Amino acid sequence: MKKILSANEAVAHAAAQAGCIVASAYPGTPSTEILENIAKFKETVKCEWAVNEKVAMETAIGASMAGARSLTAMKHVGLNVAMDPLMTFTYVGATGGMVIVSADDPGMHSSQNEQDNRNLAKFARALLLEPADSQEAYDFTLEAFELSEKFSVPVIIRLTTRTSHSASLVELGGFNPAPHPLIPYKRDIKKHIPVPMFARGHRLAAQKRTAAMEAASAASPMNRVEKGRTDLGIVTSAVAYQYVKEIFPEFSILKLGWTNPLPKALVADFAKTVEKVLVVEELDPFLEDQIRAMGIKVVEHETELNMLELNADRLQNLRRELLGDVPAAKESAPAEGLPTRPPVLCAGCGHRGVFYVLHKLGATVTGDIGCYTLGAFPPLDAMDSTICMGASIGNAAGMKKAGLKGRICAVLGDSTFFHSGITGILSAHYNGTPVTTVVLDNRITGMTGHQDNPGSGKTLDGSPAPVTEIDAIAKACGYRKVVTVSADDLAGLEKVLADAMDGDEGALVIAYAPCRIAAKLTKEGLCEVDEEKCKACGACFKMGCPAMTRGAEIRPGAFQMKIDPNLCAGCKQCSQICRFGAIKRIR
Repeated sequence: MKKILSANEAVAHAAAQAGCIVASAYPGTPSTEILENIAKFKETVKCEWAVNEKVAMETAIGASMAGARSLTAMKHVGLNVAMDPLMTFTYVGATGGMVIVSADDPGMHSSQNEQDNRNLAKFARALLLEPADSQEAYDFTLEAFELSEKFSVPVIIRLTTRTSHSASLVELGGFNPAPHPLIPYKRDIKKHIPVPMFARGHRLAAQKRTAAMEAASAASPMNRVEKGRTDLGIVTSAVAYQYVKEIFPEFSILKLGWTNPLPKALVADFAKTVEKVLVVEELDPFLEDQIRAMGIKVVEHETELNMLELNADRLQNLRRELLGDVPAAKESAPAEGLPTRPPVLCAGCGHRGVFYVLHKLGATVTGDIGCYTLGAFPPLDAMDSTICMGASIGNAAGMKKAGLKGRICAVLGDSTFFHSGITGILSAHYNGTPVTTVVLDNRITGMTGHQDNPGSGKTLDGSPAPVTEIDAIAKACGYRKVVTVSADDLAGLEKVLADAMDGDEGALVIAYAPCRIAAKLTKEGLCEVDEEKCKACGACFKMGCPAMTRGAEIRPGAFQMKIDPNLCAGCKQCSQICRFGAIKRIR
């Protein structure tokens, strides 16, 4: 059986085929589609969106302890959130096979950094596999469950944006998903409760396990030597292998798929067969540093390989530097005269009104991770920081504590609030820091593709779920000033936000408006401009709505506003700004 699958889809198919029983994750690009595709096998896999990556990791760990095969998936920064349980569980050891998919994002296509999580795998003493394409993603995931149970260790499969989203033909063999038999549960406090007296033994066991895994990796078919010219030998892994095969096809290659523990004996043997060793990998010199530490001389070069996403052009420039037998790669440049297309909030998005008002009120805004990060850019210009999920509230509290004057406001979305905002408001209240927090409640996890969350009333498979009310959580945390306001009511927003930020106690403002795309409200209404009333003052353009376009030039540099009927969603935010009554809703 063959299918064209992305690596994310291939991992999902392999998890089902391997008998995975429990899968838990928090959505994050480029990993989101893994859980969405595993959920299609709901007859055999219990699949869920967790409120954050730490809970997802802990759920998978619990399933493993119960003897079930389990999987959790997250983007690279999500693994930071989940490291606390992982660091201990690698001491405790897996029972049922447990797989962790870390989807890294070289080049930061949709992330705030491009950390290389191979370092975290080594740090945690986890087994690490790096597939180079969709077929390997499928094969390696199948093997990962076996290796996890063999060595009693969680296995990290590291994907990158390029492998996660690239599709190719995958041989699935006799694909027949069925739950893997449970390994009988045995209560064992020495294994599962790592208090110091037990954890010291776990530490020694982890060291022995690492040595055993290293020995096994040297003989694994996931690592292979492809013989070629011996004047240069290339050690590589993951998607970097694809670029090496394209640019250095005639040279000997050691292609590593099992990269932690590093198969040092295999690397040493390969180095003896070639005159020079070149290491090609994406992001950090994870392999290179270890190979150098073995005493093996590695070819040095000036061509930059360890920053941003790797590609064939950079490898061609490396070949030119080392061998001089190819021309420099041609730099691609955009055609001249094309307008820039920066990302913007959708037409009718409720977030826009909140940022417009915050800018008008002159607030310092600590932001968070989500669609609303776009509020930082012109013409809204209404966000001062973005660090990580949930950081907005702690950042605002820190600014208050530091004595920053003026209005200060933390802004985050509903899914981010459930992910890691609750602890932020609780800490601020406990410590008496009067932080104003705005939750942009659109009842969906918007940025990653409209996944459900505890406030949406549905689970991953679409089943009805209890709705968690944000105002009830805030009140339970001790907040007295909790206000819900329509995100499309600009006057109401201004009054509520000014009152909250100017007050002397903590406040939580819920700015509610459904995501227009998720709720299928993109054609809910339509506004138009009365050209006779429009004075071309430009006030409406400060909203930055993509449905607004330039019309006739009334005077030099002053343009009437027109509304694109194909984009307008009828939110009426623009009509609330116009002082001349030139904008009205017609449908």
